[in-house]
Amino acid sequence: MNGQGLDAPSRAPDPPEEAELVFGQSLPLARRYADLLATTGISHGLVGPREAPRLWERHLVNCAVMETLVQQGERVVDIGSGAGLPGLVLAIVRPDLDVHLVEPLLRRTTWLSRAVDELGLENVTVHRGRADEVDLTAPVVTARAVASLDKLVAWSFPLLAPGGRLLALKGEAAAEELRSVEPLLLSLGVTHHQVRVVGGDRVSEPARVVEIVRPDVVPPRSARRRSESTSARARRRSTTRER
Repeated sequence: MNGQGLDAPSRAPDPPEEAELVFGQSLPLARRYADLLATTGISHGLVGPREAPRLWERHLVNCAVMETLVQQGERVVDIGSGAGLPGLVLAIVRPDLDVHLVEPLLRRTTWLSRAVDELGLENVTVHRGRADEVDLTAPVVTARAVASLDKLVAWSFPLLAPGGRLLALKGEAAAEELRSVEPLLLSLGVTHHQVRVVGGDRVSEPARVVEIVRPDVVPPRSARRRSESTSARARRRSTTRER
């Protein structure tokens, strides 16, 4: 490409052996994406400079292993996509997916659009806007390092089809964070939620993904407030009894 492209002299570090296990035939494309992250991704402020040496283990592989949770040909909406993590990674490792990257900041969507073009990803669409501003419906919404779970639930449920799933990449405190939002999930009628640990058979550091299934019918806001109040009173009574 000419000087307007995303190429830069420096490159990402070589991928570890486990990256080949995860990406398979898509590894050459993943390497090109890693180079973009290590160069203009850093210069555009999408990735911190200190992240360059650990792009593969901490970011690319960590995102790619969650592809096992997505079914063949599904539409995926990635909210707060930033540098395309995990949305672009899923599009690379799973070309059968219909991936939509949702990001409100112009400089990020500009970079994402140019990266998609340069990588030749025909299964990716970039949308500029907040999650509550886009007109999309999907069976899967993904997010990584965007916000707390309560906010992710509020942003993702309007985008999810009934029975759709929020897949949120989280760290070691994933189970604790999920427990903290159980009153909210109860008020929304959620009956299925769990922490899925994926990639343990292929990578040294498996990923923790919080999976929350949207119910067929979400109660109106007034009913949710009553349920939340009832849940709060129950927690206070339980605390009093323990004392």
